[in-house]
Parts: sequence; structure tokens; C-alpha cells
Amino acid sequence: MIDSTESPYIIEATTNNFKPLVLENSKQGPVLVNFWSRNAGPSLRQYAILDRLVHHYDGRLLLINVDTDKESAITQEYGITSVPTLKLFRNEQIRETLHGYQSEQELLQVLEQYVARDSDLTLAEAIRLYTDGKKTSAYETIANAIVKDPINPRLPLTFCKLLRHEGRYREALALIDSLPPDIRNHTEIDQLHDLLTFHMDVDKSRNIEALMTQVELSPNDLEAKQQLTAQYVIEQQHEKALQQLADIVEIDPGYNDNYARSAMLKVFNILGSEHALVREYRPSLKRYAH
Repeated sequence: MIDSTESPYIIEATTNNFKPLVLENSKQGPVLVNFWSRNAGPSLRQYAILDRLVHHYDGRLLLINVDTDKESAITQEYGITSVPTLKLFRNEQIRETLHGYQSEQELLQVLEQYVARDSDLTLAEAIRLYTDGKKTSAYETIANAIVKDPINPRLPLTFCKLLRHEGRYREALALIDSLPPDIRNHTEIDQLHDLLTFHMDVDKSRNIEALMTQVELSPNDLEAKQQLTAQYVIEQQHEKALQQLADIVEIDPGYNDNYARSAMLKVFNILGSEHALVREYRPSLKRYAH
């Protein structure tokens, strides 16, 4: 184990405990996984910064160390080819991947987007108000919190999620587009933006069962495939959505101003670059890249 000031928030992972340790804890808060090697100088220099940051956040960040020289199975599963590599997990998904040595300032810029802030207490109150049916007060509470803490991405993210819940997709998209770039490009906000575009595509007069029948009867009906794709994405049936898009690319790559390629990139973004479906379907995109 790397030498460290003792902390309950720094844990060494093994193949046996990695997934429950990382995935379960990521439901409660951010988990930073440090893939390192004792034989790599940058890993050792990086760790001094990580150790300091964990103590600074005092329970708001969990650091999991993976010794790549000992834990080859984990290293291979996550495609680690160099150290140090840092992967930040939240809600069981990889949200950020950082390759190579990172300065303290660079790490802070990433971590501050995920580590709990004082304004998150206000956010919790706003969600309680919304749940109690006091929607106007909930929105006002979040809006006021954004003014006081404009760098907390969870505030506009939650605001937009509530708008989505009410079917106010255009308003949610407009809010995201109005955000400053450093907040607009936050992973979860960017993913929500792409998801909202599929909501905007949906023709509510056509249900998913009817679209499935239409596509079965007319496999070259690309408009029906487009509609079916949007509904599959919204229902989180991502593999079925990607298959429809792959079919569209195969039949007519340029259909509707290259819709299939654009939509496939959005699905990839929603899933995250390391998702198995992204690796499976990316060749379909590359095949018609030129």
C-alpha cells in the first residue's frame, strides 16, 4: 500500500471487493479510483496530492487504490494501459477518466463538480418541497441556490430533471444551453441534454407497440425507425435503440441529415464511453464515417 496518513476514506481494493466497494459506495457519493504502480514515479507523486485532497474533503470523497502490479484482473477489465489513471464513479457509473499525473488544481476542478457542497443541503430542501407538492417554492429555492453557488452543477441538473419530469423538455434544454461552459459540459448535464433531444423527437400520438409493428412490416421505414429509436432511448432500452440506428446507417447513412450517426453519438454519450454497448456499436458508426 502507498504510504498515507491514516484515513477511513482511503481503501485498497482487490479483485474480490472492488465492485461492491466502488459501485455501492458511489450511490452515496463520489468514489475516486486510483490505478497506480509502486514502480511508476508519477503514481507516487500523484498519491501525495490524492491523500491531501481526501483529508481536505473529510468524508465527502472516497479514494480506492488499485495496485496494477497485483490486481491484473481489475486492470484489464477497466482497460488500464498506463499509470496513474484515475476514474471517478458516481451512481455506479464512470463519470470522469483522467490519464497521467494531475496537478492539485486540475483535480480540484474535476472533484468540485461531484463532491457535496453546502448548497446541496438547500437542494435537498427543494426536493422535499417538490415532493410535498410545493413546486413553485421548490423551483425558487433551487434558483436562489444557483445564484449563491453558481459552480454547483447539481443545482441546474436537478432543476432540469424536475422540468423533464413534468414534460417541460424545451424549457430544460433552454436552461442547459444558457449555462456557462464549465457547468454546461459537466458529464451528467451533457447526458441529460442529449436525452432531452430524444424526448423532443417523440411523436406522442404513436406508441411504441405500434411503431414496433410498423418496423416489422416495413423494415425500410426509416421515419418509423427514428421514432422507435427515440422511444427506446427514453425507456432505457439502449441496445434496441442502437440496433435501430445501426439499421438506419446500413440502409441510408445520410438519412435525415445524418440522423443515425448523430443520434448514435448521443446514445454513446448517455451510456458513457466505457459501456459495453458503446464498444459493440462504435464500429457501425466508423464504417460510414467517410
